[in-house]
Amino acid sequence: MTAIAGFRDLVTRNMRQSGIFVAFVAIVALFAALNQNFLSPGNLTNIVLQYSYILILAIGMILIIVAGQIDLSVGSVVALTGAVSAVLVIRNGMPWYVGVLAAIGVGLAVGAWQGFWVAFVGIPGFIVTLAGMLLFRGLTYRVLDNVSLSPFGGTYYDIANGFQNGLLGGYGVDIFTLVIFGIAVVGYAVAQWRARRGRIAYQQVVESMPLFVLKIVAVAVVVMWFGYQLASSRGLPNILILLAILIIVYTLITQKSVFGRHVYAVGGNLHAAELSGVKVKKINFWIFVNMGFLASVAGVVYSSRMNGAQPGAGNMFELDAIAACFIGGASTTGGVGRVGGAMIGGLIMAVMSNGMQLMGVPQSIQQVVKGLVLLLAVAFDIWNKRRAAALR
Repeated sequence: MTAIAGFRDLVTRNMRQSGIFVAFVAIVALFAALNQNFLSPGNLTNIVLQYSYILILAIGMILIIVAGQIDLSVGSVVALTGAVSAVLVIRNGMPWYVGVLAAIGVGLAVGAWQGFWVAFVGIPGFIVTLAGMLLFRGLTYRVLDNVSLSPFGGTYYDIANGFQNGLLGGYGVDIFTLVIFGIAVVGYAVAQWRARRGRIAYQQVVESMPLFVLKIVAVAVVVMWFGYQLASSRGLPNILILLAILIIVYTLITQKSVFGRHVYAVGGNLHAAELSGVKVKKINFWIFVNMGFLASVAGVVYSSRMNGAQPGAGNMFELDAIAACFIGGASTTGGVGRVGGAMIGGLIMAVMSNGMQLMGVPQSIQQVVKGLVLLLAVAFDIWNKRRAAALR
């Protein structure tokens, strides 16, 4: 009976994350069945290139949401930082890295500005960032003088459009890409094994060894298949390398650092966090600074991908990032959410958008479908909480 209860607890605690994986696989299988080009090497590469900036925004947004806040300004910050880069690099002929550094500096300043009002003045993040959405969009128009600037070209263009390939030879595929994905699989397996041993040491319930091995093998097969598809196309995208670094770094920050634990404490129970000595104002300030930083990175990536800057860039990006977090398991009340879940949620949004575009679905219908998916994800979050409370 104890084993059954422990298994039920394991399933309950992991149902939301497991469910999102199952949903992701089902959506991919659906579009693969409806369009034979969906899983082609070229289209998979395009998905990585076209939606990477949403995933970057989702990494920062998950910290905001876990802390019980929201940021509605990130789309405008993407536009503003890209505009600053364009003015410096295209209009004034400065080196590409000057544009990148200036964009990041602007993003950090924006984050500090909004963090100040939220953390030290006490204005709700919803209001501060709603004002920021208008403020920074207006500044974008001013910076660009209401016109678009293009092209960047050169190294700046390669940030989001370049590839690492041919470093280890051919055989019809890029071996370097396969080696990198192989290293990633080994790293994942080692991390999962160490995590399993840690849970066992603390006498926590874990899956059986055959199920654990099956999970590792399944992930390895999917990852290596994806790597092979990229290797068969143009190689390893530069943007995927950047995204992988950000995912690893922020996963470690959220799960292994004191700062990450404090973010979850603030979102889980603000009063208890204050009584425990957590510096809530400091946490709220730095999560917005971090969001500004990642929004500037997304701004650089997006302007590089578009090979220019436009006054209307980044429109609705904040909603895509927020949707990715909630679909990926974040709670509407804070305290719950993982970087990995946000990435899966972002990929679901990307796969749906790409799949419907390949099928020629009108943009209006695409918006309806995305809205329904987000609504169902939040409804599932509420149902899951009620179910967990009933089992206590």
